This record gives sequence, structure tokens and C-alpha cells, in this order.
Amino acid sequence: MGLRPGETLAVTGAAGAYGGYVVQLAKADGLWVIADASDVDEELVSSLGADVVVARGDVVAARIRAADPDGVDGVADGAALEDKIVPAIRDGGGLAVIHGWAGPAMRNILLHRTSAHEYAHNQLALDRLRQQVEEGVLTLRVAGTFPAARAADAHRKLEVGGVRGRLVLEFPIA
Repeated sequence: MGLRPGETLAVTGAAGAYGGYVVQLAKADGLWVIADASDVDEELVSSLGADVVVARGDVVAARIRAADPDGVDGVADGAALEDKIVPAIRDGGGLAVIHGWAGPAMRNILLHRTSAHEYAHNQLALDRLRQQVEEGVLTLRVAGTFPAARAADAHRKLEVGGVRGRLVLEFPIA
């Protein structure tokens, strides 16, 4: 979104993998971060670096506006709230989506569709992430490991929800 240090980013789905990484990366870039979380995830989201944690839910945009009455400069929408989160954004701000929502966002809000595929061959960006992991700026949250033969169990665990981190499949070395 091109946000500059000191500007405000709201993150929905902040306890999830995407949201958690966005919170950490935003803080590393000097942004003020407002993030949503359930009661049970508030401590986790705070530990990732969120400056303000608001309760998630249907009125999260109003809660974000209460924390920043002028509206945030951008939202990274990991919870796929889409048009429900737009009221939290100032006129001319940005909205990053990961689930393909096409808008309209209105009020000159710029829509940014994000995808990990865009960075799959960007060696500079990937190397920067590696450095941030080594420096402790970015944490690799592993929620569990499964032998590859139990991939179906990992999928079932994801379907239930509440996984905080990534599930890793382990492949035997031949």
C-alpha cells in the first residue's frame, strides 16, 4: 500500500497466519497498528506488536474508527470482511485483500489484491523475509507438525479452525 512510517494500518484476522505476519512486518516498517482479535487471542496479537487491539466481529470497523477517528491509512483484511471494513478507512486510503474481492471500495480507497504467488520468484523480497526471521523481527509460528502420510489429519485440524500458526508436513528424507 506504500504506507510510510508513522501511518496507521488496521489488520483484520490478526491472530491468523496472514494477519500475524502483517502485524509484525508493519511494526518493522514503523507503522502504527490497530488489530482485531477475540478475547482468547488478544495476548497473542499484542505480543506480535499490535499497538491497539480491538474486539473482532461485525462492528470491528466502528471499533477501529474509535481508535483512529479520522480513519486508518490502510487495512490488511485477513478476515475477508471486505465491504464491512471499508468504513474504517480514511478517504483515499488503501485496502489489501487476499480473497479476491473486487470492490467497489468507494471514497477513492485503493484496492490492493495481494497474493503470495507474486513473490514466489522475488529473491530480494524472500531474502529480506529470511533476514527478518533471523533477526527475530518475524516469528515463524508453527502450530503443529504431521508426517506427510497424515496430511488429511492436518487438513481436518485446519477445517475445525482456531489454528494459530502454520501446520507443517514432514517428508522423510530418502
